Amino acid sequence: MAPSPFSRLATKLFHGLDPEAAHEAAIETLALGLGPTAPKDVPALSTRCMGLRFPNPVGLAAGFDKNARAPMGLARMGFGHVECGTVTPRPQEGNPKPRLFRLSEDAAIINRMGFNGCGIESFTRRMERFRTLQAGRNAALRSVPVGANLGINKIGARPLEDYPYLASRVAPLADYITINLSSPNTPGLRDLQSASTLGDILQAITRANASLPPLLVKLAPDLDPDALPDIVEAAVEGGAAGLIVNNTTISRPHSLRSPLATETGGLSGRPLAQLSLQTLKRVVPLVQGRLAVISCGGIETGFDVFERLRSGADMVQIYTALIYHGPALVTRIKAELLQEIYKVGFDSVDDLKSARH
Repeated sequence: MAPSPFSRLATKLFHGLDPEAAHEAAIETLALGLGPTAPKDVPALSTRCMGLRFPNPVGLAAGFDKNARAPMGLARMGFGHVECGTVTPRPQEGNPKPRLFRLSEDAAIINRMGFNGCGIESFTRRMERFRTLQAGRNAALRSVPVGANLGINKIGARPLEDYPYLASRVAPLADYITINLSSPNTPGLRDLQSASTLGDILQAITRANASLPPLLVKLAPDLDPDALPDIVEAAVEGGAAGLIVNNTTISRPHSLRSPLATETGGLSGRPLAQLSLQTLKRVVPLVQGRLAVISCGGIETGFDVFERLRSGADMVQIYTALIYHGPALVTRIKAELLQEIYKVGFDSVDDLKSARH
């Protein structure tokens, strides 16, 4: 399905701007309700995960709508779920600019944003407004789960207190919660992925909150494979419902051609695809069906989604491909995914997932 001339023009115009200015313009456009509206999903795309029903398995990763400014506009674009954040307890500016780089030759992005955002007070106010609006809209928009991705401030962080506090604030407003321990742009954050520390954080969250929506943990692709078994067990024992595999990478594949490849920060997009798939294939046997697994990294086509689902993912998330292909990408990916599913003789996403067992 080819993008419309309007979609191609809009994408070209955004690419004429500085990357961070383009991102701000895109969020403002969606917040004003000026974004595209995708066709309603067919039932064959619907899937169940973590006790929730999703209209399709293609979600938007955290980082695009950090401050929960445009979840309605993003839901209208056709995503099966939208993850807002990362939100921190207090507002912070993030790292110095420039901090966002397009590696156009590689269909990739490097970012070192540093959890710039409005803080939990403004975030929850916007989520409350969104929920009020969502309740009055059509059933298709009401069916799109919206999650909240939680992080810590660069200065004065107290993880064992901050994560439970943030979870308590978003629990009444989010369909699921993701604990971000894997961004490479906040000093010391990735150290929290150790099995013992992860277990302590999850236990602190569940002790402080009698009722929570499904809780996920977002992992880095750069973890030592030998550490994964203990991390998965810590997630299971700590009461997590799922894992997001994975965040951006600090590695730099030799195949990168862009002169910006030496910039520091997290790399995302096409060069991350094989690393993300490898990590998924390592994690799925460890999980043994006890946790949902959401695959993220380098997904650009319906076949990419099909491959991740066939390899054990329950759903996927995209972000960087949206920057390069524009909003029509979401509808195209879903159409291609259905073609791949029908090609191998299945009738739906859930049929494909059931056949793995």
